[in-house]
Amino acid sequence: MPASELVVDVAKIKKAAHNAIPLNILTYTLPHDIEVYMEEVLDVFLSELGQKKLKDYLVYCLRELAVNAKKANTKRVYFESRGLDINDAEQYEEGMKGFKQDTMDNIAWYLQKQKEKGYYIKIIFQAKGANIVLEVRNNVEITRKEYVRIHDKLARSRKYTSLEEAMSQVLDASEGAGLGLVILVLMLKKIGLDEECFDLWAESGETVARITVPVAATKIESLSMLTDEIVKSITSLPQFPENIVQIQRLIGNPDSQMVDIARSISTDPALTADLLKLVNSAAFMMSKKVDNIVDAVKMVGLRGIRNLLYSYGTFQILGSGDGDAEKKKLWDHSYRCAYYAYNIAKNFRPGVKGLSDDSYVGGMLHDMGKIVFSTVHPDLLDKIRGFCKDKGIPSDTFEDIAGGMNHAEIGARIAEKWNFPEPLVAAIRFHHEPELMTADYKDVVSTVYLGNVFCEYEIGNMGFEQIESNVLVDYGFGSEKSFKAVVDKMSEGFKLETTRSMRDAVKK
Repeated sequence: MPASELVVDVAKIKKAAHNAIPLNILTYTLPHDIEVYMEEVLDVFLSELGQKKLKDYLVYCLRELAVNAKKANTKRVYFESRGLDINDAEQYEEGMKGFKQDTMDNIAWYLQKQKEKGYYIKIIFQAKGANIVLEVRNNVEITRKEYVRIHDKLARSRKYTSLEEAMSQVLDASEGAGLGLVILVLMLKKIGLDEECFDLWAESGETVARITVPVAATKIESLSMLTDEIVKSITSLPQFPENIVQIQRLIGNPDSQMVDIARSISTDPALTADLLKLVNSAAFMMSKKVDNIVDAVKMVGLRGIRNLLYSYGTFQILGSGDGDAEKKKLWDHSYRCAYYAYNIAKNFRPGVKGLSDDSYVGGMLHDMGKIVFSTVHPDLLDKIRGFCKDKGIPSDTFEDIAGGMNHAEIGARIAEKWNFPEPLVAAIRFHHEPELMTADYKDVVSTVYLGNVFCEYEIGNMGFEQIESNVLVDYGFGSEKSFKAVVDKMSEGFKLETTRSMRDAVKK
């Protein structure tokens, strides 16, 4: 990566920290400018999560892991160039005799070969729940011999209390990784982290080294207090309109007939229009236009009607965004996410009952926390700022909340206040962190997560490498090419749907 491209995008780093999006730095040779860039990104990332004081320690740790990953890649090239099997014990010993000196004498050649063969070093920063996760990955799996050796050194490092003691007992003339990792563990101990915060393993063709650091307790406490205050302060938001509550009651009554539900819906012209719009959208692919409300109710089904009520009711309470560019932008994103989530469920999880309906409304309301915050009256914002001052909460915590941090939790709390069903609450709460969701609502959370990812990916706000790998595997995306093809196809479908809707609106 040319030095000219290494510009620290503070806004992007803050967004990633707020939304659990991983930040990736990919390099093949780990030049000095990449190390400097890594340090600058780490500085902003830790500052945003209240752990700036740990920067110098963690910079050392990341550099150590990145250099070790580069050495491992160099070692693989060296063994391949000599025709030696790195997994054979005898050949390993033979290769290691000349590895250090031979590669030092011609390091530029070996680094160029690493790049040609695609042996990378990937440095990842991510906020996951209450933790900061730092990873260094390289696409050369550590050998069994190396794994045992390193873990033996790490296990013995628990008894060391000083750097001098470690150096006198660990120093190894053939490979330096052992000592470096022991120093790393001592560094973590010095900042109050035990050895459990560091792990190293091999998976799917990669060697992964991970450091897990808690988000600053004061930061979590401040965010929690402020979130509680915001949720409490906006309890003045009205409950759902009575006509919607009435329809919900009808849906919940086993004796209700479809015609009764249709009649109740038809008393609200706006709700009727939304229902007919939904049925006639590309999602249902009807051969002819549906104008009869009873037919529309039968087609959507009780679950679909129930979910329509949640999105419609929220829209009524929070407003459409007319005259408010920021809120309109949020709703536009929500509509797109809902379309993608619905179609992802329909195409990739066709056998999961009710998933397409739940994913649609989950996509529509996933950013409800942001929309709620944009609805808060200026007087209430002043009150919340006053609360921060009274409680000693740093002013930048309020700015973090206003910028989107904790919006998933705020949205989920409001959804609970409005008695939304558990799958929908889960989709709102975990739409940035699907790996934190239990099996109960995994499908709807992962589908809404992907719908949101599609939105971010198509406008360049998120790269393929930043997407949760487990979700990609679950949905059968084996490469960026296959992923992009689906995003492009659905994006085109959404454009056609939007164009048709606008055309129908003009006709009316």
